[in-house]
Amino acid sequence: MPEPQNPRDFSTLVDIIARLRGPGGCPWDRKQSHASLRECLLEECYEVLEALDEGDSGRLSVELGDLLMQVVIHSQIASDAGEFELGDVVEGITTKLVRRHPHVFGSAAVRDADEVLVNWEAIKKKERQKDASMLAGVPGQMPSLAYSQEIQGRVARVGFDWKDDESVIDKLAEEVAEFKQAEDREQKEAEFGDLLFTLANIARRQGIDLEAALRQANRRFYRRFTCMEKLCRERGMELDKLSFDEQNALWEEAKKETG
Repeated sequence: MPEPQNPRDFSTLVDIIARLRGPGGCPWDRKQSHASLRECLLEECYEVLEALDEGDSGRLSVELGDLLMQVVIHSQIASDAGEFELGDVVEGITTKLVRRHPHVFGSAAVRDADEVLVNWEAIKKKERQKDASMLAGVPGQMPSLAYSQEIQGRVARVGFDWKDDESVIDKLAEEVAEFKQAEDREQKEAEFGDLLFTLANIARRQGIDLEAALRQANRRFYRRFTCMEKLCRERGMELDKLSFDEQNALWEEAKKETG
């Protein structure tokens, strides 16, 4: 069969995936299932996040393409199994976007983005089953820090939130004190969890994505530590043979070099 034409056309991507999954297609693609592609989907999401954090628009374009491919192949797998079609996926999100933006596609009026979120939660409440919690829709598989920020953000939309940032800072000091007073490992773990939960709340109120902030801190640490290793190699030193003070001095040098 000839190579597909019009590579910028979304339908071309759909046709390619169908061809890969079809008779005479790719053995690997034909073998895949929703479950087998789970880790691939998660990996592609993280690669998109990394491109966003780096501010690399070229890489972001590539990674979004990989993520889009995951959407299409999962839809094709579902179609092959008679579960749903790609059109159902598109129709579902299109309908949801219109329904949840009555201030754009209807007659509702809003003052600002905060009021949009309040209306959004009210609309979602109508969509939920009668006795379902407003937290039930938050995926339990989310990274814990992101999950913490999400559930705290959702309850804040109905007014369950601190009045000001200073109150949360006071709560953080309280949690630190409780962690210090913990008497055993189990209690320390519980108190440390409360400490992280409060930090997540502070980040949310400050408009900080805690997962992104921690990823950035991890990357800074990686750059600085690998720089320390490089400096040791250049100077014929062994990092593990240095005293803590010598290592710390090297760390400060690496901070200046890497930023």
